[in-house]
Amino acid sequence: MQNISTYVKDNKQRFIDELIELLKIPSISADSAYKEHTFNTADAVAESLKKAGCDNVEICPTDGYPIVYADKIIDKNLPTVLVYGHYDVQPPDPLDLWLSPPFEPVIKPTDLHPEGAIFARGACDDKGQMYMHVKAMEFMTKNNCLPCNVKFMVEGEEEVGSVNLGPFVKENREKLANDVILISDTGMIAKDVPSITTGLRGLSYVEVEVTGPNRDLHSGLYGGAVANPINVLTKMIASLHDENNHITIPGFYDKVEELSQEERAQMAKAPFSLDAYKKALDIDAVYGEAGYTTNERNSIRPTLDVNGIWGGYIGEGAKTVIASKAYAKISMRLVPNQDWEEITQLFKTHFENIAPEGVKVLVKPHHGGQGYVTPIDSVGYQAASKAYEQTFGKTPIPQRSGGSIPIVSLFEEQLKSKTILMGFGLDSDAIHSPNEHFGVWNYLKGIETIPYFYQYFTELHK
Repeated sequence: MQNISTYVKDNKQRFIDELIELLKIPSISADSAYKEHTFNTADAVAESLKKAGCDNVEICPTDGYPIVYADKIIDKNLPTVLVYGHYDVQPPDPLDLWLSPPFEPVIKPTDLHPEGAIFARGACDDKGQMYMHVKAMEFMTKNNCLPCNVKFMVEGEEEVGSVNLGPFVKENREKLANDVILISDTGMIAKDVPSITTGLRGLSYVEVEVTGPNRDLHSGLYGGAVANPINVLTKMIASLHDENNHITIPGFYDKVEELSQEERAQMAKAPFSLDAYKKALDIDAVYGEAGYTTNERNSIRPTLDVNGIWGGYIGEGAKTVIASKAYAKISMRLVPNQDWEEITQLFKTHFENIAPEGVKVLVKPHHGGQGYVTPIDSVGYQAASKAYEQTFGKTPIPQRSGGSIPIVSLFEEQLKSKTILMGFGLDSDAIHSPNEHFGVWNYLKGIETIPYFYQYFTELHK
C-alpha cells in the first residue's frame, strides 16, 4: 500500500474528471421525470466497477431503480468486505439558491477547502464518497495488492427510503455474505480531526393532511366562522414541542437510550466552537432541547422537524381565501431502542387526537428505519482507526451522527455483520442543500485511506 499516495497524486486529475462526469447525470430518485437519467447512472457505476477490476458486475433489476452488484473474489479463505453506497441524489431545489447549476460541476476554493471543492448535487452525498471506493479498488487491483475479497452493492433509492433494498438483501444473503460492511456516507469532524461515525439515528417520515370545508372559501364571508386548515395545522404542529423544546407525543421518549455522564463527557472532548458553528450558519443563537449541548441535540437526542408545509394561495399578489386543505411533511430522527414503526404509530394516534372539531386529519407514513450503534472494540473499527492513523497521522475520534442510514440496521439483521462508517465529508458540505460540495482534498484523502482499511482488516481478522 505504500505507493498509494503516489498513485493518487499521479492520477489526481483523472479521478476528478471521472467524478465530474458522474455528477453531471441528474439521478434524482424522488422525481420520475429523471427516471432515464437515474437508470443511466446505474450503467455508469457498473462500467466504472468493471474498469476498477471487478470480475463480476451485475445490474440487478428491482421494482424501482436497479442495484449495481460487483465483486472480486481472490480466495474464499480470506475475509470479505462488502462496500455499500448509493448513486441517487436529492432534488436540487430551491434552484435559485445555487451559485452554479447543480448538475454542472465546478471546482471553487472555500475557506475550509482552499485547494478547491467540487460543487454539484451528489458531490458528497453520495456519488463522491461512493466513487472513492471505486478508485481505491482500482489502485488495489492495478497494483496487485488487494488483500481480501471485495463485494460492492450500490443502490439508486437511498434518498427515497431504500424501499427495494430490503427484499434484495433478503433474497441474496449468500451473494452478499461478508465479514464487514464498509460505507462512506457520513463525515468527519474536520480535515485535521479525523473521526469515525459509531452511531446513526433512526428515522420516521410522515405526511399530514388537514381538511376543513369542501372547497376554498372567501375569507371575508367565511373567516371566523369555519376552521381554517392552515391555522389549525400550524397550531397542531406548534403543540408538538413544549416550552423546553421537548416533544409532547405521549410515549415518545419511553425507550430513548440515555447516555451516562461519562459518555457525554467523552463526546464533549471533540473539538467544537459554538461561535464558529453560528457564524457558518449565519444565526445569532442555537436552539433545541433544554439540558443538552448542540452536539448532543444533533446526535444522541431524538428530534421532530417540519420539512415542508403548504396550502392556500402562494402566487403573486393577494387572494383572500380560506384553503380547503393544508399539508406538511414531518420527519422524526430517532435514537437507538426507538422503533420507527412504533414511533410512527404514536405520532399518528397523537396527531389525530389533538385535531379540533371542524377538520379531518389524515396521517400518511412514508418511510423510516432503525438507529444503529457499532462497537469501537470490533475488528472493523480497529482496522478503520489504524487506516486513519496511517494517512492522517492521528487516531480518529469515535463520533455519533445525527443522520440516518436506515438500511444499516437491516444489514446487521439480515447479513449478521457489523458496519463501519468511514466518512470523509464535512458538516459544511451542504448535503441536501443548495451548493452541496466535496473538498478535492477530502476526496483524494478518502481514496488514499480506504486501501489501508482492507490491509488492516485482513491482518486483524486472522
